[in-house]
Amino acid sequence: MMRALGRLILVPLGLLLGALAALGVLLTLGLEATTHAVSSIGDNVDQILVLMDLGFGVISVVAAASIVPALLVVIVGEIGRIRSALYYVLGGGIAMAVIPALAKVGGGAPIATGNARLWTIFATAGFAGGLVYWLVAGRRA
Repeated sequence: MMRALGRLILVPLGLLLGALAALGVLLTLGLEATTHAVSSIGDNVDQILVLMDLGFGVISVVAAASIVPALLVVIVGEIGRIRSALYYVLGGGIAMAVIPALAKVGGGAPIATGNARLWTIFATAGFAGGLVYWLVAGRRA
């Protein structure tokens, strides 16, 4: 009984902390990439404002799209009692790496599907989130 109660506390806590870690990595690496893009724009304020609007849109898409794949990784890991750090790290990376493919722009065309840097940033954020989840809850699945 106490084990089940502990899992009911640890799993959501691990998921929350893993999501915060992934968001931190995503924002840090994304900010670095955005800084490089803005520095190449120069003093054109209109383009910088459009870039900021795009950034807020990306944050909304990430928040909405990343929860389902991450929940699937956690549910499969908990039901299967998987304790492997490799499973959670790779699962988190894959869950976040599919987000650029799922994100659509107005006409339905995938955004930046060929941009390796974007895929790398999202996958790295997922790896970090998966590792934090494993440290908090996954290793005792």
